[in-house]
Amino acid sequence: MKLKKAFAIIALLLVVLMAGCKKDDDTGVRPMVTSTDPINEATSIAINSKISATFSVAMDPSTITIASFTLQQGTATVSGAAEYTGTTATFTPAANLAPNTIYTATITTGAKDISGKSMAKDYIWSFTTGAIPDITLPTVTLTDPVNSATGVAISHLIVTTFSEPMDQTTITSLTFTLKQGSTSVSGAVTYTGTTASFTPASNLEHNKIYTGTITTGAKDMAGNALASNYTFSFTTVEAPDIILPMVNSTDPANNATGVVLNKIVTATFSVPMDPLTLTATTFTLKQGATPVAGTVSYTGTTASFTPSENLLSGITYTATITTGAKNVPGIPLANDYVWTFSTGAPGPLGVDLKSAARFGIIAGVGVSNNAGLSEIHDMDVGISPGARSSITGFPPAIMVNGAIYASDDITPPGVAAMLIQAKQDLTDAYLFAEGATSPAPATVAGDQGGITLAPGIYKSTSTLLIQSGDLTLDAQGDVNAVWIFQIASAFTTVGGAGGNVILSGGAQAKNVFWQVGSSATIGDYTSFKGNVLALTSITMNSGATAVGRMLAINGSVVLINTNIINKP
Repeated sequence: MKLKKAFAIIALLLVVLMAGCKKDDDTGVRPMVTSTDPINEATSIAINSKISATFSVAMDPSTITIASFTLQQGTATVSGAAEYTGTTATFTPAANLAPNTIYTATITTGAKDISGKSMAKDYIWSFTTGAIPDITLPTVTLTDPVNSATGVAISHLIVTTFSEPMDQTTITSLTFTLKQGSTSVSGAVTYTGTTASFTPASNLEHNKIYTGTITTGAKDMAGNALASNYTFSFTTVEAPDIILPMVNSTDPANNATGVVLNKIVTATFSVPMDPLTLTATTFTLKQGATPVAGTVSYTGTTASFTPSENLLSGITYTATITTGAKNVPGIPLANDYVWTFSTGAPGPLGVDLKSAARFGIIAGVGVSNNAGLSEIHDMDVGISPGARSSITGFPPAIMVNGAIYASDDITPPGVAAMLIQAKQDLTDAYLFAEGATSPAPATVAGDQGGITLAPGIYKSTSTLLIQSGDLTLDAQGDVNAVWIFQIASAFTTVGGAGGNVILSGGAQAKNVFWQVGSSATIGDYTSFKGNVLALTSITMNSGATAVGRMLAINGSVVLINTNIINKP
């Protein structure tokens, strides 16, 4: 009887042991932390930093909480909020961290991926915050004119130099003022480096005392204000016959925006100038450090700079009249006169493909190369949710400086999540292109062969063709020009007599977007340009080539025979 009981107990223990083993037999790939910010043992971390951890796979956002993502200083828990985006979890402290302090962050095994797998063990790292922020108050170290100066030219630029770089937004006509007695002098305030300049709107009066003031509203980059208002005074020159020329106005005005691309830049002076001193050396226009080619002319009291070519859209330009410019008696400007302006965009905003931009082909269900030695250059091929078995014809098709990714790839880790993000970015780009309304779309229909289109948005309420000739996209000298084609149904180019897309005037294929409401077909031996964003499928017929991308959201991408896709 006792022996029977012993056997029963042993059998029960074996059942429990086998059940436990089965439970622990988890052969799946567990999620892991691949990087953190700050990194482990980092030092001098800003006290207002957010703490983040990036995972190897997409995680279940509901498991990323302040219970599974904690921050501690010693044994004390730091209060804050946890959030999750993409593959990155972020902990935002409720208040600034303490300076010069070691903190320990932990991701616990309570964090699980979207399939419910938890990390193998808690992930722990530490970092040290930086020193106490800058609290040194800025000072004014130099003025021009210096305090109590006399004989100052009435066209003099008023300049103050600070002990450290200042917050440019706090250096304004409210914090840097000039007065004659109790009367405020109108003028413009600019700031660069550690120097603020006040340019009077007109010459000062002769033999007058002026007072300059920098108020405590002026602050350094750390937000520290001057300890008190800083004032200085000077007296202008007596001699009425020394009148320096000044620039009274410019077109475009300083800081103007939306300037047209064919703009002639002008400056009007306070007195007639010597035309021989107004040249391409004394009147210049630059894009950053790059000079803009052009010609300078002068008439009346106005000098004009005419660019040799149209300006570029969305660019800030700097114009300068140097002290080499002199009036008729030979008196130069007191200082170089500098102003800036920004050009507008003649076409729509570009479509941001984000992570989808790495791909020359994206498909939903299949990618096939039916025949021939097709090539994809400097871009990848991706399929999601389709599997690698749905990618056929590679080889003989080849990837040049690129790779093929499928949703069922297990190496490298994270491919499926990367493809999901790329498809989401493609969908977002498709919807942005479909809904773009600025500038107002122009209606197009039928065959676009044999015509030329300027940058803009072009909308077709049905199908669209390029058949009876080539379609030319003319950027008119603007390399940033953008075209968006909104096609409600199918899009087809027909090889033979035409069907090519030609770029001119500096147009770039990367700035051309074809949003197709169903499927697209690139015709036989067509030379195509731009990014196709198709809702369904894309087919490249025999010999067709493209500088662009073939991106299909739901359907397949088919290469019929010897097709070439180059990165735009």
